[in-house]
Amino acid sequence: MSKLNDLIKNLCPNGVEFKSLGEIGYFFGGLNGKNKNDFKEDANAFFVPYINIYKNLSVDFEQLQKVQIKENEQQNILQVGDVLFNGSSETREECGISSVVTREPIQNLYLNSFCFGFRLNDKNSLLPGFSKYIFASTFLRKQIVKTASGVTRFNVSKNKMEQVKIPVPTLEVQAEIVRILDTFTELTAELTAELTAELTAELTARKKQYEYYRDLLLTFDGVEYKTLGEIGKVSMCKRILKSQTNTEGGVPFYKIGTFGKKNDAFISYELWQDYKQRFSFPKNGEILISAAGTIGRTVIYNGEPAYWQDSNIVWLAHDEKIVLNKFLYYIYQTKPFKISTGGTIQRLYNGDIENTKIPVPPLAEQERIVEILDKFDKLCNDLSAGIPAEIAARKKQYEYYRDKLLTFEEVK
Repeated sequence: MSKLNDLIKNLCPNGVEFKSLGEIGYFFGGLNGKNKNDFKEDANAFFVPYINIYKNLSVDFEQLQKVQIKENEQQNILQVGDVLFNGSSETREECGISSVVTREPIQNLYLNSFCFGFRLNDKNSLLPGFSKYIFASTFLRKQIVKTASGVTRFNVSKNKMEQVKIPVPTLEVQAEIVRILDTFTELTAELTAELTAELTAELTARKKQYEYYRDLLLTFDGVEYKTLGEIGKVSMCKRILKSQTNTEGGVPFYKIGTFGKKNDAFISYELWQDYKQRFSFPKNGEILISAAGTIGRTVIYNGEPAYWQDSNIVWLAHDEKIVLNKFLYYIYQTKPFKISTGGTIQRLYNGDIENTKIPVPPLAEQERIVEILDKFDKLCNDLSAGIPAEIAARKKQYEYYRDKLLTFEEVK
């Protein structure tokens, strides 16, 4: 840091000049006039796809796609130093994400039609590496986000983007900042990878230990066995038609593909209230089971508004005076079901579930086992949550350090 401080003190004693993007460069569009037939494997040119820009600070030349460019066709060829932006997104915060062309492409390279680029009037005013970091900084991101507007989808205004202000320190200062951040970025990535590997190995060991004790605790001698059909009845929600769902909002509706994950569909609150009162609906704490897809996946219903796809997601409606829901949840983890075979698609039929035999120890013993397994489960879940939490903490640390390096006093 001392070298950088000395450079700023000697080269920028009165501060750094801030300029609007419209002063130092201009915006240009991506591919135009193309149809699906132009995007093919035997095409003669390459373009940078949306996801490449969204995921990488600098363009990854291993993640290009092909496009057919006709002779004498007027399209913008990308150059070193060009800053590429995604033009729209479902949220304002994800608009204007940038990626920089930091080295010379080995062939003519184009930008996809869903994005736009920014090119400097003077290529020597900003180093490509500096652009890579400064356009991702909190200072610039706050300005860029404000240029987007919309309701269900947000779009960046290039006119407003021209007003975004950027610090332009001397090239010597830029080069030193790039050197520091390149080193710090590489080190952070290495440490994060090492830590993730260690935590993942520990989590795998804990899960094996948990599964061993779970199976041991759920193995009984001299205990009565009952079929699930003797304990309760397999139930499911009333069928929901696709026309009754939406993607905007309401009560979350889970299909087999989103069961246990984030929903991508909703039903109206009024329909939910009507159906849950007139038809089968799980009680708080009952265990939902996937009967198709990943067969036997389980989710404990937590009582919050939600609805599930009929026949593919079911539950055992039963009296907890015989079997506790949480005990049943752990029994299901041992995969006791015998799945019907012979069809083109495997699934768990109601009869398969109702004919499944499980041990039914006294309630006091069920409670003791559940208490032990809950503690084991928490140990695994805490560590599982700790991996993304640790990665997020490293990311925040990196962003804080990056933003500190990219904060300048403006020339008065």
